[in-house]
Amino acid sequence: MSDAIDTQTTLSRLASNDELLLPATAVCLLAHEAVLQVKGPDSERFLQGQLTCDVKQLPANQSTLGARCNPKGRMQSSFRLLRDAADGYLLSLDAALVPAQIADLNKYAAFFKADVSDASEHWVRLGLWGEQIAAALDAVDLAWPETDSQITRQAAGLVVRLAVDAAELWLPADQAAAQLERLLQAAEPAHLNQWLLRQLRAGTGQVSAPTFEHFIPQMLNLQALGGVSFKKGCYTGQEIVARMQYLGKLKRRMFRLLLAGTQCPPAGAEIVATDSGRSVGEVVMAARSDKMVEILAVLQTDAAQSEALSLADSEGPLLTLADLPYQLESEARPA
Repeated sequence: MSDAIDTQTTLSRLASNDELLLPATAVCLLAHEAVLQVKGPDSERFLQGQLTCDVKQLPANQSTLGARCNPKGRMQSSFRLLRDAADGYLLSLDAALVPAQIADLNKYAAFFKADVSDASEHWVRLGLWGEQIAAALDAVDLAWPETDSQITRQAAGLVVRLAVDAAELWLPADQAAAQLERLLQAAEPAHLNQWLLRQLRAGTGQVSAPTFEHFIPQMLNLQALGGVSFKKGCYTGQEIVARMQYLGKLKRRMFRLLLAGTQCPPAGAEIVATDSGRSVGEVVMAARSDKMVEILAVLQTDAAQSEALSLADSEGPLLTLADLPYQLESEARPA
């Protein structure tokens, strides 16, 4: 019982620091996500027919982004996927989506030797980033992966490298209290907002409850982030996703926007063309920086590039386009 109390106290410290000036090396609790587990001898075959990413080709020491779609190709969830064991997988996704995704997936898992469950209580997941990330990991006996998306596994937990200076830590819940105390000797707590800001600047959007079934994967630029395989064969929604890639013209996609002020709009908030009031898109996620609010939003491409934009029902400042750190294929060549 005391370990649980110690862990709760430490996690509260991580969640409460809302300062915008970051330390050299920061850590935060990824409290907005939960962990879905798929386990059993048919897990790979089952997930291969459910997800946009190529589960069969995923090495044990790699993670990947991906999505689950309905038959019309609309995303019901987006996630990071990694292998749990020889016959198991773990998916981290928006916590509010997990109960419905488990119930729906288990309808199909009944035809396979696979079981879908909520494994959140078994893990404490942290975001760690900054200049001294390798030293901070060393303080808790975890090794720094050599390349992006690579995973290192020790008894002390998992490290999923996201960038040259950022990683997710997956700590077994029964070891988390001691590990957290050691980690906080090498890294300082930061608010979840700071982690989301980093994710946003990386151009990695996420499906949440307000945007459930609003987007196809290409609208969230998931194909540019390695989260969609166009070679793996059939999965739920695959026909629509593939048709859009090869035969269609994507009229909406995700952009990064800047907004003066400190109030973050919620996911799903409507974006309009200021002059006409016409709806042209919606917010995917938002986070505060030290000077403004930054937003990922799915917008009509023509409107994003030619019209003044603002949040609906707002007399506030205009939204300003900002760069993403990757180029989409449609931008690299004529449509």
